[in-house]
Amino acid sequence: MQELLKTYPQLSQETLAFLARKHGHFINGRVEHGGSDEPIDIHDPATGLRIAQCSAGGAAEIDAAVKAARIAFEGPWSKFTAAQRSVVLWKIADLIQANFQQLCELEILDNGLPTPLAQYVCGMVVPEFFRYYAGWPTKIEGATLPAAPQGKLPGEAISFTLREPIGVVGAITPWNSPLPMVMLKLAPALATGCTVVLKPAELTPLTAMRLAEICQEAGVPDGVVNIVNGYGATAGAALAAHPGVDKIAFTGSTEVGRSIVRAAAGNLKKVSLELGGKSPVVVFADADLEQVIPGAARACFFLQGQNCMAGTRLFLHEKIHDAVVEGIATIANAMKLGPGLDPTSEFGPLISAKQRERVEGFVEAGRKEGAEIVCGGKSPTRPGYFFEPTVLTQTTPEMTPVKNEIFGPVLCVHRFGDEDLDQVAREANSTIYGLSGSVWTRDLGIAMQMVRKIDSGQVSVNMHAALDPAMPFGGNKQSGWGREFGKEGLEPYLKTKGISMTW
Repeated sequence: MQELLKTYPQLSQETLAFLARKHGHFINGRVEHGGSDEPIDIHDPATGLRIAQCSAGGAAEIDAAVKAARIAFEGPWSKFTAAQRSVVLWKIADLIQANFQQLCELEILDNGLPTPLAQYVCGMVVPEFFRYYAGWPTKIEGATLPAAPQGKLPGEAISFTLREPIGVVGAITPWNSPLPMVMLKLAPALATGCTVVLKPAELTPLTAMRLAEICQEAGVPDGVVNIVNGYGATAGAALAAHPGVDKIAFTGSTEVGRSIVRAAAGNLKKVSLELGGKSPVVVFADADLEQVIPGAARACFFLQGQNCMAGTRLFLHEKIHDAVVEGIATIANAMKLGPGLDPTSEFGPLISAKQRERVEGFVEAGRKEGAEIVCGGKSPTRPGYFFEPTVLTQTTPEMTPVKNEIFGPVLCVHRFGDEDLDQVAREANSTIYGLSGSVWTRDLGIAMQMVRKIDSGQVSVNMHAALDPAMPFGGNKQSGWGREFGKEGLEPYLKTKGISMTW
């Protein structure tokens, strides 16, 4: 801890005190320390320093958390009215803002993201999302139906539906944006009246643990929000397979998503999946390059490319190809790499040495297969897990870095020469993924045609990954099942009961 304080003297006392704790699991309103004898080390990706440790739970801890969640679901939480759930969600948002500084510092140390982004996430995105879903509990409603069960005449029977919470939710979240990923599971689950057992990514558990405490402080009863730390192969697998879990909500890789589906088959629990992406950014010759160049750079390099929405395949009309590539390379070369806690840093580290090696491998594979490295492509000589923002040109659809989700700051550029929209769309749709995408043009006709032709769950025009709490988000093809955000984000946590009555 002394070395950490020497490196980051600006850290608050609240953050230092939190890091110094013995972190375990949060089960039934208490911190528990069961699991493996060997704890999980948590590292600052900007320096490699160990900043904390937490327990590594397994099947026993998952079972205890699921039992606590079931008791809370059938007991105290079921007694809360819709309006009372709304109040709790609003209080959570207020407490997140009250603990803004600590959450920012923990999120940066946990994940490595730059300070401005952490401030935006902790100060605006997360509290606004909880407030959005705080408005929904009193709006969840069934319907009366013009049904005639068993031949009854009008006035002899009535049929209606109830919308009910699905039950105990198992949530598994990734490391790339820790606090927002937990928020995306927790807010709609609580709004609908579900209880939750969460397994955060073992690399980034800190803000999840702090958020559990905030939920308790906001009035969430014990057992409603439970957290079990651990590895995916043990704790995650046990959660996905547990017969006491009614639904799994998973965000992560497509490969792991498939294993989640197999594990969930035991009791046919409901599953929602937000998986990988390889999003196309399609730029036509008439596009405004003053928007395109910084927009395409942000689309790929946001969060160091460690986000499922990243626009990592850039399709450029040949008339503007060279100007756009040069502009993006200029931005990439000018980005200041550094620790997120340095407010002047613009580009943080990757999450781990393993992830950096993975990114290096994809870039090297592209070079061997004929891609040209315009900028970046290397790990700078410095502490931490940094990798330079990278632009590859002369790429083809068969190349390794083009087909696969790299989850790093690597932009693959493709050139097209005609205005055959069907052909452009075929190339944009040529991967197994279909999560996000964007079209850049001043021609409304081209824009409206392309947003229909691109097979993605979300497509933006003259912007990329335009998110809002009210806008549904999710993937097509192998990018996922179901939607998050908005009214549609409530659906995976609800079940419908049809009722008919006669007299």
